[in-house]
Amino acid sequence: MSDSKIHTTLSGRGHPGVVPGLAESARNVLRNTYMLLSMTLLFSAVMAGVSMAMNVPYGASLICSLVALGLLWFVVPRTAQSEAGIWVVFAVTGLLGFGLGPVINAYVGRFANGSQIVMMAFGLTGAIFVGLSAYAIRSQRDFSFMRGMLFGGILLAFVLSIGMLVASMFGFYFQPLALGISAMFALLMCGLILYQTGEIVNGGETNYVLATVTLYVSIYNLFTSLLHLLGFAAGEE
Repeated sequence: MSDSKIHTTLSGRGHPGVVPGLAESARNVLRNTYMLLSMTLLFSAVMAGVSMAMNVPYGASLICSLVALGLLWFVVPRTAQSEAGIWVVFAVTGLLGFGLGPVINAYVGRFANGSQIVMMAFGLTGAIFVGLSAYAIRSQRDFSFMRGMLFGGILLAFVLSIGMLVASMFGFYFQPLALGISAMFALLMCGLILYQTGEIVNGGETNYVLATVTLYVSIYNLFTSLLHLLGFAAGEE
């Protein structure tokens, strides 16, 4: 997939600038990707904090997600080669971050240990991302074989989630299926992090704007999926 994603900078021995055998062009793309990813993650977190403080209604999350999805599909690919693409990435991540505020507030308000669940999901997401990214960078493996499987899996998970959303609007909610979709998304996002990082390392992805969006979306979906799974497994009413 050449969509869009995100991340946080690795440091020390895993830093792209000191990886042995990595081409200079790949180092530059990796460095720019992590720099932009770090800024967009911070911006997204600020926007989430703003929406939480404003106590934005839950429906705003869906609206923000739909607008961000439209930008991802129709605007990012057309602007990725220009400076405007950077601003579009900030628009996408800002919208998704703002829409995340009501989701986090819902968990904090619903569960007695809601804050702990949010922090657990955040910590797990960060640890998984850093671990997978470090492995892909240091091993320099080619994960292009995962492309078709990831594309098909994400499409299926997306269709199932839309179906669940429509069904819930009519009063039907099948929790085992919802948990299965979240687990499916979590696994697919782990695969997408490996795939996208491998593409950068091996020269398959040379546009850091597209790479940033892809990694950001991976992190965002991994976090929300883990939040759902942890809320079911560890939530205290």
